[in-house]
Amino acid sequence: MMNETVARRYGQAVFSLAQESSRVDAIGAELRMLRDALFEDEATKRFFLSPVVDRREKERIVARSFSGKASDVALHTVLLLVRKRREALLPELVRQYDKLEMQAKGLEPLTVTTARELSSSDFGELVARLQTIYGKRFDARQHVEPDLIGGLRIMMGDRRIDGSVEGRLERLSRELLSRSQ
Repeated sequence: MMNETVARRYGQAVFSLAQESSRVDAIGAELRMLRDALFEDEATKRFFLSPVVDRREKERIVARSFSGKASDVALHTVLLLVRKRREALLPELVRQYDKLEMQAKGLEPLTVTTARELSSSDFGELVARLQTIYGKRFDARQHVEPDLIGGLRIMMGDRRIDGSVEGRLERLSRELLSRSQ
């Protein structure tokens, strides 16, 4: 919880700088690129998070590696985290930045999970219906989970709607158990 709070503060500061320079989308993309580059490869991640590696050496390597590939705002954010020994906050900082970016656009996250990929027209119709029903605009993503027998699961922010066969069977089981007691 503490890390989330600290990361939110960093994210808000970076987001404010991005808004001032009218580069919210670009800086968000650069932060995601930096996070992916530093955290996807296990050896790079161990180096980046290692408390044994000298901070100045780490700063120098990160600056040299990403100079010209990311804006000053994005790069200096990562370098600041290194200076403050808060490198592990980068993924959460990016998550907080992404939330602020969606809020600024008036969007809410929406994830639709299905057993097979929906066609773009079916997915678009589903999202349009949900937008009409809930009166919100969504940043919609589709997730395929082959183990899902049928139906779909919808996550809207922190709200979950389980329309899967498994979810329906679980509800039926709970209902039958509550009636028998």
